[in-house]
Amino acid sequence: MKIAISYPPIESDKGVPLLSQNRQFQYFHSSTYIYPMVPASAATLLKQNGYDVFWDDGIAEELSYEEWLARIIQEKPDIIAIETKTPVIKRHWQIINELKVKSAKCKVVLMGDHITALPEESLQNSQVDFALTGGDYDFMLLNLANHLVKGEAMEPGWWFRDKDGVIQNTGPFQLKHNLDVLPFIDRELTKWQLYAYKNGNFKRTPGSYMMSGRDCWWGKCTFCSWSTLFPGGRFRTRSAKLALDEVSELIKLGVKEIFEDSGSLPIGPWLEEFCQGMIDRGYNKKVTVSCNMRINGIKEPATWQLMKKAGFRMILFGLESASQETLNKINKNLKVEEIEPGLKMCKQAGLEPHITAMIGYPWESRADAQRTIDLAKDLFKKGLVDTLQATVLIPYPGTPLYKYCQENNLFNFSDYDRFDQREQVMKSELTSEDVKALTRDLYKSFASPQFIIRKILAIRSLADIKFLVKSAAKLLGHLTDFGK
Repeated sequence: MKIAISYPPIESDKGVPLLSQNRQFQYFHSSTYIYPMVPASAATLLKQNGYDVFWDDGIAEELSYEEWLARIIQEKPDIIAIETKTPVIKRHWQIINELKVKSAKCKVVLMGDHITALPEESLQNSQVDFALTGGDYDFMLLNLANHLVKGEAMEPGWWFRDKDGVIQNTGPFQLKHNLDVLPFIDRELTKWQLYAYKNGNFKRTPGSYMMSGRDCWWGKCTFCSWSTLFPGGRFRTRSAKLALDEVSELIKLGVKEIFEDSGSLPIGPWLEEFCQGMIDRGYNKKVTVSCNMRINGIKEPATWQLMKKAGFRMILFGLESASQETLNKINKNLKVEEIEPGLKMCKQAGLEPHITAMIGYPWESRADAQRTIDLAKDLFKKGLVDTLQATVLIPYPGTPLYKYCQENNLFNFSDYDRFDQREQVMKSELTSEDVKALTRDLYKSFASPQFIIRKILAIRSLADIKFLVKSAAKLLGHLTDFGK
């Protein structure tokens, strides 16, 4: 049996879609490609179990849709698995229907947070054969292949049609799989170099990704689409030893920087063992590591100092807003007064804090949004932050925020195509133009003279210069993304 893990090209004058490994979908004018960790794990696990696997990322390979379609038909897979997101779900339905005309015997699987939230919808609106719910694509796709080939019972989490065309399911997904049994990702099979350079997270290239935890040990933020795939309270990790062994494999490939993309890096004994292992094995001298972390997740300066010694560089924090009302409503479990001290501890350890913030909450006033912009400017001015990502808030199906909007009649429209950060989806005192202008202002918070001078004085290598140039290009691209 041949199985394709596919990302069909989505051709749009809006830009290049960032779909894979992305919690918030967006079109970019300056293309960025993120290594899709769980789909790559699925490809590896399927191959390990004797299946023929075709890694088929038409977006990262920059194929036209017609080139992609001709290639996938020529490959003749028995199963095509496609990861989707809300703003492209309707386009994926069209693609599936076209695939079923040209290759009727091929089984098509849809997976992703939108599918997990609304599995029946895709079976009603397209000829898709299977809807995979939950985030363990790897274990679930192996289960499906074994079901079709060997008659293995289908695990909980599948939706499909029976022989009479009636939609059936195997019950709620469970996320009980042991991550330690997974093989290391086959980087050659999954074409790792497609994702090694066009990525703003990497100062040194080639870079690559890891994901030791699924997904965030907090996992309760009401806006996060991945809490649909990996609900709070079900956080699982691979052992620190296996994570270190995977770092070793990446070093052998020549990787210079790793982004550890667990929703929030495991803390406590796991983090201490990982850091000490990086030091003891000498990996801290061969590769740098960046990761996601909660601002109040680490409370001791010694832990930040250990991470620095272990080779960590950039730490990505979800700041989200400077309004305590907003932080409470999105269940961030963060106090505004914790933000600056948390960033200061990280920065004083020699690490590079990166913050994310959002504009467009339905209850947000212009003054609330301006407070977030002012806080970002102040943090840059004080030298407590190195980089920033600004986004427009989107209420994705399956999230508590989406349910809140439904219950309070807060949607300006219901067309999924428009859930792409280019408009204000939710009713608010802020218009779409307001939200985009405020998001641009948030990006411009970089531009204080003190910050620019500090970055120039901090240049120590050619890699620093290249990263500054790349960051400037990305900033201009983001300003275009949220242009009028």
